[in-house]
Amino acid sequence: MRASLLQVAVNEGEPVESRRRRVAGMVRDQAGADLVVLPELWTTGAFAYEEFAGEAEPLEGPTFEAMAEAASDAGVWLHAGSIPERDPGGPLYNTSLVFSPSGDLAAAYRKIHRFGFDKGEAVLMGAGDQLVTVRLPHTVVGVATCYDLRFPELFRGLVDAGAETFVVPAGWPERRRDHWTLLARARAVENQAFVLACGTAGTHAGVPQAGHSIVVDPWGEVLAEAGPGEEALTVDFDPAAVAGTRERFPALKDRVLGLDRPRR
Repeated sequence: MRASLLQVAVNEGEPVESRRRRVAGMVRDQAGADLVVLPELWTTGAFAYEEFAGEAEPLEGPTFEAMAEAASDAGVWLHAGSIPERDPGGPLYNTSLVFSPSGDLAAAYRKIHRFGFDKGEAVLMGAGDQLVTVRLPHTVVGVATCYDLRFPELFRGLVDAGAETFVVPAGWPERRRDHWTLLARARAVENQAFVLACGTAGTHAGVPQAGHSIVVDPWGEVLAEAGPGEEALTVDFDPAAVAGTRERFPALKDRVLGLDRPRR
């Protein structure tokens, strides 16, 4: 498979609609890829908390429409990052959208772990409660978002649901970039899965972003890593390596805790 991770920079002063058009063009430029991934909350910026309510949109709003069309035009599977979703009659959610090459919505995932402790996303948005996987032609994708990366039990749940490749859009700050790389590799090693982690570039509400999107194989080796200012990271990987790794080093078969079965 060929995957392209697009490190969208959220530039101050750029209108959201202008950014949608720019990002749609970036997606169309990836025609020929199998999977394209965008970062978390690229319409507003992950740290622009004061913009969430004003820029929130229904699930099938303008970003949905623009990304569905771009996926169809490029003929790619598109993980369109996440948007601030306004649920009619409910709270806001940090919601990821995944589109098929025909532009149909394949999955939506409301972020389970909200960042901010007692401020920001943690108090402004509701929490999702459903694990989400998407079956692509050559792999099963498990969907997670940014802060989720710190919670290994979520990824174990995705493995139990059949995931072989994790796609993680994020708005990860530069000051914790070492954690970003470490956790991406840890989730790959412990679950013997590919990790495609796509971060934003630029600065969100005064918070410098890490960039450094990264692709990690099931053995924990970094296949590719973007620089902080690179716009696109494209990498070829073989999804069959997951089954091969799990067969040669069957650590997942020795799991004990969290399983409804006796120890062998």
